Amino acid sequence: MLVFWKPRLVFLATPKAGSTAIEVALGSLASLAVTNPPELKHTTANRFNRFLAPYLAVANGGSFELCALMREPTDWLGSWYRYRQRDGVPPARSTRNMSFEEFVRAYCQTERLEFANVGNQSNCLRTRDGGRVQHLFRYERMEDFVEFLEDRLDCVITLPRLNVSPAGQTELSAETAALLRQTLADDYALYESLLPA
Repeated sequence: MLVFWKPRLVFLATPKAGSTAIEVALGSLASLAVTNPPELKHTTANRFNRFLAPYLAVANGGSFELCALMREPTDWLGSWYRYRQRDGVPPARSTRNMSFEEFVRAYCQTERLEFANVGNQSNCLRTRDGGRVQHLFRYERMEDFVEFLEDRLDCVITLPRLNVSPAGQTELSAETAALLRQTLADDYALYESLLPA
């Protein structure tokens, strides 16, 4: 999470959606940069509005707007799958020796095992009162997000490629893809409400 004081703008770091690159590129411009622990780095819109927005509004004399990135839901889950295949992941969280199909099937269960318990994007980007992040961009259209930030922060931005998940096979059967679309219905609805790529 990055807080930009004068523009009254907060970047919320959606997990597995380019947040590390944004933090590296813009951290020095932020008045407040929260990069650890993950529970604070990935503050949700709801938690921000509940706990931080009132404090910042009083301290700054005005409300802050939120911006964030959202990844296509199947691709987002594929990034988690590949990320958890790397060396050093504890066995209970590892996706080694399983297919993406098996991972997605486990993710779609009501009670998820630890390796498949990665949450969802809509819970990060929506608030309990039905609202959502005001400035939400498709991860696949990073150039739109960068243009928005350059305008709001009045600077030129070059993003590095960091924390990229390793390559891997993420094909799904039609049946499993349909199950995932049903499981992540809120995520797909939110993603599809954004400007098309």
